[in-house]
Amino acid sequence: MEPRQALKLNLRQWDLLIRQARSANVLARLRYLFDSEGILKQIPAQPYAHILSTQTYADRFYISLNLEVACIQEALKELNVPLVLLKGSAYFIAGNIAANGRIFSDVDILVPEDKLLEVEIALIKAGWMTNTIEPYDQKYYRQWMHEIPPLRHLKRQTSIDVHHNILPKTTRFCPDANKLLANIVKIPEKNIWVLSPEDRVLHSAAHLFHEGEFAHGFRDLSDLDLLFKEFSEQENFWVKMLQRSEDLNQQVPLYYALRYTHKILHTPIPKNVLTASEQQSPNRIYTKLMDALFLRALMPNHESCNDRWTGLARWLLFVRSHWLKMPVYLMVPHLLRKAFRRVSGKERH
Repeated sequence: MEPRQALKLNLRQWDLLIRQARSANVLARLRYLFDSEGILKQIPAQPYAHILSTQTYADRFYISLNLEVACIQEALKELNVPLVLLKGSAYFIAGNIAANGRIFSDVDILVPEDKLLEVEIALIKAGWMTNTIEPYDQKYYRQWMHEIPPLRHLKRQTSIDVHHNILPKTTRFCPDANKLLANIVKIPEKNIWVLSPEDRVLHSAAHLFHEGEFAHGFRDLSDLDLLFKEFSEQENFWVKMLQRSEDLNQQVPLYYALRYTHKILHTPIPKNVLTASEQQSPNRIYTKLMDALFLRALMPNHESCNDRWTGLARWLLFVRSHWLKMPVYLMVPHLLRKAFRRVSGKERH
């Protein structure tokens, strides 16, 4: 829908739109969209109140985020490790459009794998601790995944995820983390780094199309839409993007990112780029199957956006994520353990 079409909605339709946007965690982002179109003040008072309230919350969130990043900097200042922010915090620090109205629950950072222990000890000394105490959970993260167990600050109750890569070690699509770190970009006047523009896109795509949880799938797709629009203004971005996906073994998630932002959000992507990326699709039948799954799973997580097959689509993509994440001999016992713990109420990841 074009933003100005919203002015034609009646209050019942506005009510549904607000509910959908809130469930997809993009309600604050709507404010920026309407403001950029110069129509914010024309919105009826009732929906405007909800949008303004969410924007107020987002503004306070950004103040807290600045504080949290400063605390992480302070904790790691004695280490010879660049502070590389990922995902939402990276968009915010880098001033990307995708940061507008984006609310998230934790700060993600990337460090060299051989520095993980030093970083973890420094964060523990600064007040972060893990709640993951079971031996299997520790093994799951430290032996197979691309991050250590999540850390939560004892006083502020804020969370940090410390990554050494953007995908698990066990997946055949795991990129060379050294290539990511070799291409990081320093934020002017701050002792903070982020991934390069192309790598920010690829990380967003890898996260969305390898994970099996889609509670914020629509928001993450919106991130990709905004990143594509912003970075496409850079010279030779699309050529660099396609080349970088090959360098990092991320052609498949990039193909899905291009396909579904274009199909769902009508992101303006050059035809030759779409054609080039389609080489990553195995065949038409598989593509139709993925369309049936992703075109449902990437909708806002609201009952009005679901059909009779949405639940099945999200479950199949959950299984697919584990198929991509680890070999069968690890996947089967892991899923059985997750199923048992979910039934017993002990599931944590």
